[in-house]
Amino acid sequence: MHNRFPILSAGMEQNRADKNMGWRGSQKNYRWPGTYHITISVLERQQQPLGRIVGDVSKPDGDPLAPKVHLSEIGKMVEHELLHSIHAHYPMIDIEDYVVMPDHLHFIVVVHRDIVSSHGRDTHLGQVIAGFKKGCNRRYWELTGQTAQIWQGQPAVASPSLCPPSASFSLPAVSPSSSAGPLPAVSPSSAAASLPAVSPSSAVGSLPAVYPQASLASSQPSKIPSDASTGRPPLFSYGYVDVMPLKEGQLERQREYIRNNPRYRLMRQQHPKWLVAQRASVATALTLPALKGYLQRECGAAQFNTGKWEMLQQRLLTENNAIVCDSYGNSQLLSARLLPVVCHRKDAPLFQQQKARCLAAAASGAILVSARIAKGEQDIINSIMQQGYPVVTVEDNGFPSLYHPSEHRMDLCLANKLLIVTPWHYAYRRVDDTISVAECKAMNCVVQSICRTKDSWWKEEL
Repeated sequence: MHNRFPILSAGMEQNRADKNMGWRGSQKNYRWPGTYHITISVLERQQQPLGRIVGDVSKPDGDPLAPKVHLSEIGKMVEHELLHSIHAHYPMIDIEDYVVMPDHLHFIVVVHRDIVSSHGRDTHLGQVIAGFKKGCNRRYWELTGQTAQIWQGQPAVASPSLCPPSASFSLPAVSPSSSAGPLPAVSPSSAAASLPAVSPSSAVGSLPAVYPQASLASSQPSKIPSDASTGRPPLFSYGYVDVMPLKEGQLERQREYIRNNPRYRLMRQQHPKWLVAQRASVATALTLPALKGYLQRECGAAQFNTGKWEMLQQRLLTENNAIVCDSYGNSQLLSARLLPVVCHRKDAPLFQQQKARCLAAAASGAILVSARIAKGEQDIINSIMQQGYPVVTVEDNGFPSLYHPSEHRMDLCLANKLLIVTPWHYAYRRVDDTISVAECKAMNCVVQSICRTKDSWWKEEL
């Protein structure tokens, strides 16, 4: 049994967090001090109302042409609310690194002491985020002219002039150095205007009236009701994802992730076949009856029975009674000679010979394929990758609709050094969820079926 799945907040579909990034703690009290990486998505991500990615991926950070976000009027409003409203209402909270992307935003929240509302009541991070989203909704409805009087019973459609990044939106200048920590290279200066300076030590005060009024401002009510009372669609989807840095170096990796978000979005747009999940793109030679027979031979009755087989069938990706895999990366790697890497306990005394044979095969042009479950498998694949040879890895969970791996693995995919495949439908997992022996055996069987080679190939001529 293997614990392999970090916890994420409910309410949003999200690929499981990278193990180098940290994850949500089941025993964490969200009223206490801490550091959090928050992700919030807009309700209709395909519309990308917050802006667009511009720039050249070949340009380094700091170059005027480096990838960045050109914010729309709505995006600038969200940026202002993020930098000012949260700290204004909760002085014990600072926003450090952040990026407003076209359809979502990431930011680092630092809570310096227990969270208390302006009324002196104990509260928690979830209520802070809910208040931020409510404030953005109110401004969003103002910007798009969605008053209670004109919206009722009709679809709410934002004015086209409000969403393009070229729209005018005049705000005072912002200085990134005023933030409590380093900000990403997605500077508000890339937009038509920037934001007022924010200081983490500033006292709670009223926000400047910098938002342009909607064209029907004269007909707006003095108090804008919530979306629940008017039916108006909110800007953001329900819930949020929070990731906590738990180990040394994880916070800096999260900062880097935020800084690089525009660059990697642009890379995915320019290489949609490599950096976007391709559904049912890898065929295997494995049928469901063949897999069932394999598991019956390999697993005991306690580890594999009718109930577990039914659960496996529900999770597996299949076409015409055969297992297929989704992929991420350049599938041309599959055209080379493929060799499986599976380490069995019975072969532990021969591990060094197995590793040497695998490394030699990679050096000769073969592509090694592994689910990387056992420590020996991880050791072999890591060694192959360190020497610059490409590999194929089989994941233990499916790809969600917005899947993307860590920056390092994305770089490897772009460099044609890594192909990620999975035979599973995506499933939300918690940190205490386990992967069963039958699932491990099934993945190793998939590895061999992709390669069309038995996992004992390395024993030949020993």
